[in-house]
Amino acid sequence: MARVVVRYWAGAREAAGVEQEPVDAATLAGALDEVTHRRGERLATVLRRCAFLLDDEPVGRRDPATVPLREGAVVEVLPPFAGG
Repeated sequence: MARVVVRYWAGAREAAGVEQEPVDAATLAGALDEVTHRRGERLATVLRRCAFLLDDEPVGRRDPATVPLREGAVVEVLPPFAGG
């Protein structure tokens, strides 16, 4: 289990109601489950459409359950943006 920071951007920040929060989780899926549990269905709906960066590296299409987290990592939650 690692303590990481989940940082929200744009509509994800609005849905979460906070800019960022610490989470204890072993994988990205665990971190997303924890923030969904804390923040509710509105955030869960937004997360299903988001992309994620882990320490500035795109997670891409990897299954979040297979993305391990390390102590002190930063998970960026990026909802779809309009434009280019």
